[in-house]
Amino acid sequence: MTKTSDAAPPATPKGEFREWGRSIVIGLVLFLVLRTFVLQTFVIISESMRETLLVGDMLVANRLAVGARIPGTQRHLPGYSELRRGDVVVFDPHHEVGQRLVKRLMGLPGDTLEMRSGILFLNGIELDEPYVRPAEIPDDPLRDSAWQLDLLTTGVDRSAYRPTRDNWGPLVVPEGHYFMLGDNRDSSFDSRYWGPLAVWRVEARVSFLYFSYHRGSSRPFPWLREIRWARVGRPLT
Repeated sequence: MTKTSDAAPPATPKGEFREWGRSIVIGLVLFLVLRTFVLQTFVIISESMRETLLVGDMLVANRLAVGARIPGTQRHLPGYSELRRGDVVVFDPHHEVGQRLVKRLMGLPGDTLEMRSGILFLNGIELDEPYVRPAEIPDDPLRDSAWQLDLLTTGVDRSAYRPTRDNWGPLVVPEGHYFMLGDNRDSSFDSRYWGPLAVWRVEARVSFLYFSYHRGSSRPFPWLREIRWARVGRPLT
């Protein structure tokens, strides 16, 4: 009598390839879901947020906190928290299609903002901003600033209004918009130049730095030899 074996037949190369393919597809789908709705990564390539963020810093930003934007729309899924003044956020700017920027949210809808000699005032009160890089470059006039005329508070002589980088306002942030500023106020192309940002364009709130290196180093392999260990894993508050 022949004994029947219950052992599974050996896997064929075709079956192995199918399993590998399935695993890869599942992995890609999970990656895309996480990238689109949960977390976003970002690399700093400019000095507009110095000293808070340095060129070569690599960030993790939380999409869930503010509610991930549904691709191809202006709608967001519900988030578990509200954005606050001072949050550092990643957003899709209206003046640079296909780009992502990181700035600090300094004005909420309805806020009145003004800058005098580089000092920011919120609703008439001077703000303490320890994260701001001190001024080093002489003040310059703001070009293409006609949009500010529509946001000026009552009582400002619009015919004589000549805003500069360090002196402008008072401006009222319109409903459905935020006012974004870089911490390196001398070298930041922000809402002073291109105006308030539509709320729906915010994509994520920055959580922490997962890696950092001296990107401008002339040494070979700076990502390996010029790591800023003190910044790795640093939370952003």
